[in-house]
Amino acid sequence: MSAISITVAVAIMALAVLLWGISVYNKLIRLSNHKEEAWSGVDIQLKRRFDLVPNLVETVKGYATHERNTLEAVIVARSAVTAATTQDARIEAENSLTHTLKSLFALSESYPELKANANFSNLQDELSSLESDLQLARRYYNGTVRDFNIAIQSFPAVLISSNLGYTPSSMFGIEDEEREPVKVRF
Repeated sequence: MSAISITVAVAIMALAVLLWGISVYNKLIRLSNHKEEAWSGVDIQLKRRFDLVPNLVETVKGYATHERNTLEAVIVARSAVTAATTQDARIEAENSLTHTLKSLFALSESYPELKANANFSNLQDELSSLESDLQLARRYYNGTVRDFNIAIQSFPAVLISSNLGYTPSSMFGIEDEEREPVKVRF
């Protein structure tokens, strides 16, 4: 082989590696942007729920004044959402808020006059609709995080992704107490 053909072969291989690197980089950027877009969708739904919670608490306060612990737990959980500084902390705080809201709605079973209150009923329906939208947004987010995590952890892309500072992202999940069977009391 002549020096020219070796040089051409090396240049073609270098170009192929460069094109592969660009392709992987672009894929990681695309997946990262999809993940951020999905988080934004979750964040919008969480903000809507966050804004609805004070109205629910105020409505319940008038009927269930001696259920102070439940109301305070909801307020504390809502405050934890505000205080969360990282995405993982926000996910944990939002899961806690979801759990405390369930206990708030359980109060309505003990207070028929609260259950019959049109304002409470409207707020409960709105929150139920929001939770459905939120569940869809979380599923989309978890799907994009899954794709992103697979991409950055798969060989040979892991060679580039780790150098670019990409790290696996956390998914939304449920808390351990939500895995326990529901206790029904009559």
